[in-house]
Amino acid sequence: MPLLDWLNKADAVRTVQRVPYRLLETVPELGAGDPNTENMLIQGDNLQALKALLPLYAGKVKCIYIDPPYNTRSAFTHYDDNLEHSLWLSLMYPRLELLRELLAEDGSIWVSIDDNEAHYLKVIMDEVFGRGNFVANVVWQKAYGPRSNAFLMSDSHDHVFVYGKSKQNLKFGLLNRSDEQTAKYRNTDNDPRGRWKPENSSISLLSGQRGKQFSKTGVSENIFEIVSPAGKKYLPPQNRCWAFSPKKYTELLADNRIWFGENGNGRPSIKRFLDEISAGVIPQTVWTHQEVGHNQDASREIRELFGDSPFATPKPERLITRIIELASNPNDLILDSFLGSGTTAAVAHKMNRRYIGIEMGDHAETHCQPRLKKVVEGEQGGISKAVNWQGGGGFHYFRLGETIFDEYGSIHHNVKFAALAAHIWFCETRVPLANRADSPFLGAHNDTAYYLLYNGILGDRRPQSGNVLTQAVLDSLPKHNGRKIIYGEASRFGKPRLEAENIVFKQIPYDVRAV
Repeated sequence: MPLLDWLNKADAVRTVQRVPYRLLETVPELGAGDPNTENMLIQGDNLQALKALLPLYAGKVKCIYIDPPYNTRSAFTHYDDNLEHSLWLSLMYPRLELLRELLAEDGSIWVSIDDNEAHYLKVIMDEVFGRGNFVANVVWQKAYGPRSNAFLMSDSHDHVFVYGKSKQNLKFGLLNRSDEQTAKYRNTDNDPRGRWKPENSSISLLSGQRGKQFSKTGVSENIFEIVSPAGKKYLPPQNRCWAFSPKKYTELLADNRIWFGENGNGRPSIKRFLDEISAGVIPQTVWTHQEVGHNQDASREIRELFGDSPFATPKPERLITRIIELASNPNDLILDSFLGSGTTAAVAHKMNRRYIGIEMGDHAETHCQPRLKKVVEGEQGGISKAVNWQGGGGFHYFRLGETIFDEYGSIHHNVKFAALAAHIWFCETRVPLANRADSPFLGAHNDTAYYLLYNGILGDRRPQSGNVLTQAVLDSLPKHNGRKIIYGEASRFGKPRLEAENIVFKQIPYDVRAV
């Protein structure tokens, strides 16, 4: 497979290995709603945030949507979209690598982009995800009229590249059938089976080999003469055959499944009844502004939320709705690591999906957080009325904290007990620790108790009273009758004793990385 090369690509390929794991530190006052929610809004560099998520969510994200900077060589208020071409490629490559690791085997990634970098992006996505996992290039009509100040041609579309982690495992949903599509089904002959529409009754001879329609001589039995009720004779068109054998035709005719037109003299068609087809239709790769909205819709949605919109190119909620609708089911996990104005998280919330949104700028706090808080409170803009959104749920707000490990693989000396305790609790339970930890007993969740022996929390670092699990230490810990998970530097108990005490021991620092 051809590969794309650019200045400093070798460094970009090695970037992921050099990015340190960081703690995710919750900011309770910026969260909202249900404290038991798994929804996350993370403020910080998305490369470091994605690396921080890797131990927790590798292989678990069902749908990723990102709208990265388009590198259009124009200035934007909240991020620099004027990156030199090779720098843009170096920015995207390691992030795509981490996104691939986070994606579930039956998950998909959808990336919005315009013509400035689209074809280069396609090549590096082929490299990262595998060319065989390319699904489609969706063309979104982002504008419905020409711009009077455009040079030579007015740009009216964006691309959305779609890849699977493993294409053969993908299964997309169907779109609801539109009124216009349903209107094509009528009942002109008052058939008691209801509405129907005529479909072509012939197929190509090349496809006619299905069902053993060809004899050994290469002549299909499905080429025969049909006489209409009005007496007109029909053969299949050239290089085609009927979609049925003579015997099957007789059965279809007796079942009133063949239609010759209202005057009984037309070419035979097969009647396809509305209640026999699936409830939805397979999506096509061109999405018009009538279907999923356009840039002006998106700008209007943002202005209604924030007044004067600080975002130059937001996406309409209907566009994100279609992606999430096709690529996921309720309660699946959605990720957007270029969250921007927060549209993906807002739509995912309204559609009853779990979500993680990452945004590095200050507007993670000034715009994304207030927007999601309004969603929790029942905000009625965008798709709210269409999906009957009334409010509820919640989200937690996080910032990137200290690097977990030092250059030698040990817990970094700057990581204090409370920070490590919060990290371990979140890794184990997927919900933030309610209160700042100040004892080795972190709490119980789903009948499992969690303990952390670290940084001399019991008073000193000696084995009998510190970071090592001994009988004396166990006796001093708050009792729990169910399963116990204990993190510490070492354990003096053998496997039989741990099993007898219903303890799972996890060693620091090695098991911290793997949770």
